[in-house]
Amino acid sequence: MMHAVLPEMVVLAEDLSEITTLDPKQFWGIPVALVGAALMSFGAQYQSRGLNKVERLTGESAGSGLSLRQVGGLLRRPSWVVGTVLLGLAVVFQIGALALSPLIVVQPIGVVAMVITAVLNSRMSGVRLPKRAMVSLAMCVGGIVTFVTIAAFTAADRPVTDQKLLTILIIYAVVLTVTVVLFVMLRHRAVALFYIVGAGVLYGFVATFAKTVIGRVQQNEFDWLTWLCVAALLIGALLGMVFVQNAYSSGPPDLVIAGLTVIDPLVAILIGIVVLQEAANAPMWAISSFILTGIVALIGVIGLARFHPQTGRNVLEEPWTGNIRVPRAKS
Repeated sequence: MMHAVLPEMVVLAEDLSEITTLDPKQFWGIPVALVGAALMSFGAQYQSRGLNKVERLTGESAGSGLSLRQVGGLLRRPSWVVGTVLLGLAVVFQIGALALSPLIVVQPIGVVAMVITAVLNSRMSGVRLPKRAMVSLAMCVGGIVTFVTIAAFTAADRPVTDQKLLTILIIYAVVLTVTVVLFVMLRHRAVALFYIVGAGVLYGFVATFAKTVIGRVQQNEFDWLTWLCVAALLIGALLGMVFVQNAYSSGPPDLVIAGLTVIDPLVAILIGIVVLQEAANAPMWAISSFILTGIVALIGVIGLARFHPQTGRNVLEEPWTGNIRVPRAKS
């Protein structure tokens, strides 16, 4: 009996070793990313709060772009400054997580920020999410959590070659050009979802460039291509921040974070799978699961943008009682 069981146990162990491609050190990237996600949620809440206060003080909406007066006001608002510092720390933790684990494992963990921000915004604004918005939020979380669970056992780091890096840079140049053109053309009538999608796509590339730079440094290949990556990272981060500030003007922070924590990782994951080939050894069922869970998460973002009671409402159009924003009753 024992002789019959042992071969089966050996085969099972071999199968698990083939599936689990992360070593124990790489799994540390997951808790580091969780800390970064928590910092992101608090940072977004404080930034949104600071921006809304500046809009009220200046009497101008930031939905079509920040004015110099508003930028100066933001720098003087303690809540916005604290939020910016927290987001900066979140980036530091995210980079640390990327240094430890594959891109498609770490990036989706930001979904935790979505849940924390939804709770914070509900308590600070006094606005409860309706049932359909809660279902959409659950779809975002469920889709991304399932994705990262599968990715954790099927993904692996790959060397970042010059050819791969050039491919990413060319795609990024096209995306950046399209994003800037659309921003210039639509910024006076754009809605929150436009800014959220734009920021999510840009931050997806930022995460990819951060992972790429880390990988090339670890490979002792810090050349001109790496410097170009650093420049692209900074440009994407700055433009993404502009998009996020505009999104706060016409959408609540939990919607902004929901979009970022779904679109950002999906873009980074697509690059990780297609270009960096981090899922090259993943079985077909895993690839199919990636596609299915990604679609579910995107539907959740669209549903949250549609059913969230604060979507499309500018802070200047709402009554103000202390720090609590009270939505007007629909006529």
